[in-house]
Amino acid sequence: MNATDRILRLPTVLARTGLSRSTLYRKIAEGTFPRQVRISIHGAGWYESEINRWIADPVRYGRYDNLQAGS
Repeated sequence: MNATDRILRLPTVLARTGLSRSTLYRKIAEGTFPRQVRISIHGAGWYESEINRWIADPVRYGRYDNLQAGS
């Protein structure tokens, strides 16, 4: 995340990724999609840079991080 990173809400993330809501939440649980950030008591979103990183390489997202943690 950088200082100018925008927070994207669910409808925007679904439109950009082409995922369904249930698939998105399943991928979060699996660790293969960025986790949400809390922006208020009832609101959450995603950092735009993280969504762009996932879009650039969805197959490898999270795998590198998991491999690093296991080393």
